[in-house]
Amino acid sequence: MRRRAAIASALSATVVLIVGWELGASARTSIPTATDVSAPTTGDAASGDSAAASAGPAASATATPSPAVTAPNSSTTSGTYTGSDVQTRFGDVQVQVVVANGSITDVVALALTDDENRSRQISARAAPILRTEVLAAQSSQVQMVSGATYTSEAYLTSLQAALDQSGLS
Repeated sequence: MRRRAAIASALSATVVLIVGWELGASARTSIPTATDVSAPTTGDAASGDSAAASAGPAASATATPSPAVTAPNSSTTSGTYTGSDVQTRFGDVQVQVVVANGSITDVVALALTDDENRSRQISARAAPILRTEVLAAQSSQVQMVSGATYTSEAYLTSLQAALDQSGLS
């Protein structure tokens, strides 16, 4: 009888975790990011100059770049930049960023927390999420992964150091 109760308890806890994970993933995709918000347009609708206004958010976002992303030479910045090695209580984290023509094209985790098995599991779950968010936002200004606070903070700190080297900060 005790064995059945333990198995039922473990199964129900697993289901709760999976459902929570799925809800968190669907909530994360519905949160607007800086790229979703349209910037004010400069066109004058009364004079007929409405090309920027009629082209939608993408056109207006490129017409007025965000000050947090712009850099004086962002159109020519290219290369691979390695961020600082950030120490956490669960191990070191270091990130490398690949920039082409002023855009982040790839983010590679060179080192992730690995002090114990649980740290490796958390890092393995968090790193792809952080990479996807950074590539979408083209910035280190993304939300941290729930349950991976140390990894997220260190990952984003190392990433920001790499972006500072590239001139995209």
